[in-house]
Formats: sequence, structure tokens, C-alpha cells
Amino acid sequence: MEPSSQPLLRTPLYDWHASHNGRIVEFGGWEMPVQYSGIVDEHNAVRKAAGLFDISHMGRLSFSGLDAEPFLSRLLTCRVDNLVDGQIRYGLVCRDDGGVLDDILVYKIDSLHYGLVVNASNRLKIVAWIEKHAAEIDPATHAKDFEFADQTTGTSMIAVQGPKALGILSRLTRSDVELGSLKYYSGCAGEVAGTEAFISRTGYTGEDGFEITIAEGAEGSTRIWQQLLDAGQGDGIVPCGLGCRDTLRLEAAMPLYGHELLEEVDPLTAGLSFAVKLDKPDFIGKEALVKIKAQPNRPVRVGLKLASRRIAREHSELYVGDQRIGQVTSGTFSPTLELSIAMGYVDAAHSAIGTAIEVDIRGKREAATVAPLPFYKRVS
Repeated sequence: MEPSSQPLLRTPLYDWHASHNGRIVEFGGWEMPVQYSGIVDEHNAVRKAAGLFDISHMGRLSFSGLDAEPFLSRLLTCRVDNLVDGQIRYGLVCRDDGGVLDDILVYKIDSLHYGLVVNASNRLKIVAWIEKHAAEIDPATHAKDFEFADQTTGTSMIAVQGPKALGILSRLTRSDVELGSLKYYSGCAGEVAGTEAFISRTGYTGEDGFEITIAEGAEGSTRIWQQLLDAGQGDGIVPCGLGCRDTLRLEAAMPLYGHELLEEVDPLTAGLSFAVKLDKPDFIGKEALVKIKAQPNRPVRVGLKLASRRIAREHSELYVGDQRIGQVTSGTFSPTLELSIAMGYVDAAHSAIGTAIEVDIRGKREAATVAPLPFYKRVS
């Protein structure tokens, strides 16, 4: 993909990050904090207590109208028709050939209102894809009575993640639903620090936690952010950047677009068959995915544990003897497990748990073993 010539965007919390020692980097077209006190410290805080993330760079798209659901059902690999109010589901947007354009969360607010959260780097691509397919709808065969809007730059999104997230957020929240009874992958409207918000029990860290979508601009976002830090001070909450967000999601074996997921990779090969409902009515990419499912010996996404502490970076090649069997897609040193881990794609014949392989790291082979995913799973 060609680098964007567009100026970098800033979230409503940018000034807070810049004034509180956030190290700012470019990510997905935005200026975002990669760390504050340090990636390992922030990572461990999320695993043991709580971390606060600015995720306002994620795309937030809204759909409304009687025919929003049929359109989304055709757009996405997951089922949308059987969602109940407040339910959230993981799914994918695919090309006609089955390649992944993005992985998303679809929210059912009520029968007339839905939302999508998409990756920051893919937002404009997905908006264009939606507009293209909305324009192509034949009203004789598909519904078209809905409205679509990109609300990303007019809203903000904050995530509080970790075993103490529920207690911290509850101190500041008023809603029709007790947060403790809110099921995983569901949400509700409420107030956080006196500001209207939509609160979802979702996250990208492998821990319990919540994501808060706020309609107000910088003032409301900064007030909620600071009050969450103040409310959780005694519990050990810390502000967190993109760096530990990546190490946390990798320990939890959550795929990242641009690494495990690409337009050239289909969701079945990526191990995401749970989010692909081939038994539902036609959706974009279904015909291709049915054929892909029938193909034998497709590559397999696997976990790897390295014998040394060296990090297997993206694109590191994988070998069994002299045979190249695959490539690393993501790798890091796990702060929780205190060992080097990675995910990648390997030939099906070498994908069994316990298979001994080698990783080429800058010209030197390092021993590794195919490991079960996820590497880390919270107790409750």
C-alpha cells in the first residue's frame, strides 16, 4: 500500500498524551502514544490491575434504518440477523475472492441502529467498500432503506482493561445495566463521569475490560480519561500505549490486521472459521470461501515458543531441516510468560502441536516448538 499523503490525525486525547510523557508515533494515519512508563510496566499493569488505552483511532461507523441489518448481513461473514439488542459480534469484511479486507466488531444497538468498529488503517478502505456496495444494490433483490455515517472523527473511544477494570469503571458509571452483569461481547448506553457514552464489555488484551464510546469531543474525553485514572489510582491503573496493546494481544493470540490478516489471506486459513458462517444466505466472498474450505493442506496459523530469548520478527522464515515451511507474522518477548513467542503460517504437514522447527533470525537459526494458542488465557 502506498504511504498516505494525508496529514496525520490526532485523537481528542492527543494533548493529554503529549503533556504526560506519551511517546508519540504514527500508526494507521494517526499520531498515537506507543508508551508512557514503558511497555513491560504497562503490560504487567493490565495483567495484574488495569490499564487505560486511547483507542479513538479505531474507525466507528454507524448504520440506521429498517434495512441496515440486511445490508450488514451481506457485507459481513458473521451472522447479524440473530443479534439481540446490545449484542456485539466479531466478523470480517472479505473481497469477492475471500481475502480479508478487515476484521471488525458489529454492534446491534437496537433494531434500527447498528455500528461497526474497524481498524484505523483500514477505515477509508472500508468506507469506500461500503459506499461501493450500497450504490450497487439492486432494490429488486436487496433492501436499500438505510443510512450510513463515519463517526470516527466526531467521537472518541477509551478502553479500560484488566482484572480491576470492572471495579474502577463502576465507580464512575450510571447505566440501566449493572456492569458486572453485562455479558462479554455486549454493551449498553450509560453515563461515565457524567458524560453520555456507550459501554461495551470488549477488548483486545486477553483480559476482562470495557470499551467506552463517547460522543463529546476533547473536553468530555479528557474528563473521563482523567477521572478513570483518579478512580483507579489505588488499584494500580496506568495509562497505556500501543506497544503493550500489541504484546497483550499477541499473548492472547488475537490476530492483527497487516500481520496475521491481509487481503491475500482468507479467514479460514487464518483460523477464524468461527466468524465465517457459510450456512447463512449469500454474503460477499462466500462462494470463494466455500471452495477454499474444500482445499486440502492449506497453510495453518500456529503459535511458536522459542528456546532462546531472541525475538522472531515479522517475515522471519521458518524451517524444518532445509525445507522452508512458513513465515512469522508477529513476534515478541512475552512479559507474562518470560519467553519469546510468535505467530505465523506454516505448511499443514508441520502444524501439529509440539513440532520442532527453526526460525531464521537475521541469518541464524533458532530452535522453536509449535505451541497451542492462545499463549495466555485469563483464569476467569
